[in-house]
Amino acid sequence: MLNYVADPRLLEPLVPADTEIDFENGETFLSVVGFLFLDTRLLGLPIPLHRNFEEVNLRFYVRRRSASTWRRGVVFIRELVPRRAIAVVARNFYGENYVAFPMKHEVNHVGLSLSAEYSWRRGRKWESLKMSATGEPQQIPVGTHAEFITEHYWGYTSLRSGCGEYRVEHARWKIWNASDFELNADVATLYGPKFAESLQQPPRSAFIADGSPITVHRREIF
Repeated sequence: MLNYVADPRLLEPLVPADTEIDFENGETFLSVVGFLFLDTRLLGLPIPLHRNFEEVNLRFYVRRRSASTWRRGVVFIRELVPRRAIAVVARNFYGENYVAFPMKHEVNHVGLSLSAEYSWRRGRKWESLKMSATGEPQQIPVGTHAEFITEHYWGYTSLRSGCGEYRVEHARWKIWNASDFELNADVATLYGPKFAESLQQPPRSAFIADGSPITVHRREIF
């Protein structure tokens, strides 16, 4: 996870109805996240040849008032996956902006050394997100920046019919703070020129999460 400070004015046109930008100490963020789906199931059923695959996404953070509490969630700007069928299913079920490119990954965890790299090919050029860390994963302290980035358990999508909302369940992760990291991509053509300045600045944080089983519930529209 690479996390960049973003101008909220850049994100306001993308904020779904009935949500608002979520801030941490007056700042909000764009995150580039790479991860690996394992043993994926749709409505409880495995999809042959589509159970294990990479995803790289660009997202930002919002919240929505529900009764007396806030539902803190994410909005995905673009999500990269390696197979067209996955992109089609995800667009139909959740209305997300999925696109398919050839992808690959490499994760090495030997002793106290960890490295992860996710790569995708656009045209003839491979682009990548990679980082490395050492030591043991750490618990995320309450009230920290790392908690803000990882503890958003809702997804929101702008739809023609309104706002799509779905709940995401997973255990609280542990993280490694990355010692080295790199986003090697033409972000202006990948995500749009308006995001280039933010994503070309040094990130506020970079870390690797240990991951966990995740349940994504059905979308509701309001």
